[in-house]
Amino acid sequence: MHLPQTRGERVRFGVIAIAIAAGAWFISHQFESLDLEQILSDVSDTLGEWTYLLAGILAFLETGAFVGLVVPGETFVILAGAVAGQGATDIYITIAIVWFSAWAGDSTSFFIGRKLGRGFIMRHGPRLRITEERFKQVEGYFARHGGKTILVGRFIGLVRALAPFIAGSSGMRYGAFLPYSVLGTGLWAGTFSLLGYFGSRSIERIAEVAGQGIFLFGVTAGAVVAIVVVVRFLRDPGNRERAVAWMERRRALRPLVALGRRVKPQARFLWNRVTPGNLGLELTAMLAVLAVSVFVVVGFANVLDGGAGPTAGDRAAAEVALNLRADWLTGVAEGVTWLGAGKVTLVVALVAALAFAWRRRWPEAAVVLASMAILYAAVPWLKEVVDRPRPEEGLVEASGDAYPSGHAAYSVLYAWLAVAVTTHLRPRATGGTALVVAGVVVGAAIGLSRVYLNVHYLSDVSGGWALGIAVFTLCSIVALILTHLREGSSQ
Repeated sequence: MHLPQTRGERVRFGVIAIAIAAGAWFISHQFESLDLEQILSDVSDTLGEWTYLLAGILAFLETGAFVGLVVPGETFVILAGAVAGQGATDIYITIAIVWFSAWAGDSTSFFIGRKLGRGFIMRHGPRLRITEERFKQVEGYFARHGGKTILVGRFIGLVRALAPFIAGSSGMRYGAFLPYSVLGTGLWAGTFSLLGYFGSRSIERIAEVAGQGIFLFGVTAGAVVAIVVVVRFLRDPGNRERAVAWMERRRALRPLVALGRRVKPQARFLWNRVTPGNLGLELTAMLAVLAVSVFVVVGFANVLDGGAGPTAGDRAAAEVALNLRADWLTGVAEGVTWLGAGKVTLVVALVAALAFAWRRRWPEAAVVLASMAILYAAVPWLKEVVDRPRPEEGLVEASGDAYPSGHAAYSVLYAWLAVAVTTHLRPRATGGTALVVAGVVVGAAIGLSRVYLNVHYLSDVSGGWALGIAVFTLCSIVALILTHLREGSSQ
């Protein structure tokens, strides 16, 4: 961070600070004069199901196109959650769309930064007073704390908009970036969507709580900085010994020393869960993904149980598909949906498992086979339990119940394979970015083709995606733990 040094810089810094404070005061007072209840009612009546599309676009543009530098994305995420609370949309779909779009925006910004690289920063950085020396400091910082910045920065507008780009341009590996991005975007999407959802009946109260939240976040940020300073100080064994000795000489602080020694194993365990390596952040991120995906599967199952008709989001998606319908696009959709068929994904899974085994990547091979085996059993079982009828007049033949979409569940295989190949088989090879994007696009296209062909509702596809993600994540967690235990026993 560059602090003002000269008198002129201090004057400019003071003027900017006063301008920002005045602007914040003006905006807050203008905000208080708005009839937020009427705005929410207007948005619910006007946008309705189109709120999904707008929420997804804004969540993506937040970091994918740096829109967050101008408009804070969480504002509309709260509003989208409130629209769901009014009954115009579904909160499960809202969270899923916002989460996926925010992650896609993060990844896009990351890869833009990687593509443009240091050269772009060096050419245009001086305009923003980013010198080569300062950028080297940024690179070093991201090498040490980049992931934490992505995670915590997701809740800070300016950092959220720029951090993924800087992470990519500073040379951070996507494999190291991904867990923080998935966890951060998931927490961000869930927090602000649910904030709007549960406060939809009193949006004015939510605005007041949000204002208090900004203050609390400032206090929390200050506390975090203080904790970081203390942690860095206590990393030195000599400093720790002197601090403990100082506390033991004071009778009032001796119980704290005894308590610290008692909870040291538990504290170390928690600390290891949020740091990379050794079953740390990687496991925590996967557990978060598993929890959210299971939440989506179970939530939709409860809502759709007993042959429920289309939701608001289902009707909106069906209307869009009907407006897009064309003979050539129907042919494309039939070809894409074929990639998600059970027999096709079985062949792909077997070939992938053999390829992993040939490269002696036994955990990945096991995850592929186990995940697909579980999905082949879980999809028909869950269809029978929920017993939801399919849409009428489908463009292709389809039998059985609708929820969840087996094609959507099986399509997660392509995205998982792309990530596994990029992070394990070819971690430093070129083209990894394109491979991951292609895997995600194929999985998304397969699921959406089922909606276009009118053989599944969007909620069926969303539940299928969530089920596939949950199963692959669960098997990956088991493989990660077993690999860690095996490596630990061999040392």
